[in-house]
Amino acid sequence: MSTIADSIRNSLVPIHKEGYPFIAIAGFLALVLGSLWSPLFWIFAILTAWVAYFFRDPSRVTPIDDRLVVSPADGRISAIGQIVPPPELELGTQPLDRVSIFMNVFNCHVNRMPMGGQITRIAYTPGKFLNAELDKASEHNERNSVVVNTRYGPVGVVQIAGLIARRIVCWSKEGQDMTAGERFGLIRFGSRLDVYLPRGTSSRVALGQTAIAGETVLAVFEEGGAQELLSRVD
Repeated sequence: MSTIADSIRNSLVPIHKEGYPFIAIAGFLALVLGSLWSPLFWIFAILTAWVAYFFRDPSRVTPIDDRLVVSPADGRISAIGQIVPPPELELGTQPLDRVSIFMNVFNCHVNRMPMGGQITRIAYTPGKFLNAELDKASEHNERNSVVVNTRYGPVGVVQIAGLIARRIVCWSKEGQDMTAGERFGLIRFGSRLDVYLPRGTSSRVALGQTAIAGETVLAVFEEGGAQELLSRVD
């Protein structure tokens, strides 16, 4: 019996604790409103199941190679190009390679570190709630910016709110050492993440590609570029 129970438990995707209050509220509404009119029970029961699905937190297997930049989010690669990073990242005024990942309401919204290193800066910026797919969302929307210092230079990760998203969560702290693929935050109900890369990387994704947080390789530091960066540091 215990083996069957363990098999069932292991087949279920874990739910992140950030979702517990929302699941409880949806379940409570299903019971209360369902007692008044039975169809409401099924409507809110489905809503409760969807909220649980939204806050799922599956395990991921991150490639073991410190030259790799992995996706910090599940979603679709919506933009690739060179863009001047937002000023709160303090990464300079020159364009850097940027990869954007758009998350819809059906994607897993737990965010993961693209590379290992120490978090040197976290900056929250209030703003609007435009469609996160619009390029101007990077500049005008509410966002939370994280800079992690890697062996190849600082990497910027920006959590951007969207039309539906109203809460950016980042539980990591400045000075904290992180590993590639480690969870550092989430955004509730649809949003986008931008990754700003130092020079010396080669892209490994295409527009429209589906990315998996902690597993999909966005870019790789080429050996020549990495050696040049390290020589500058020395």
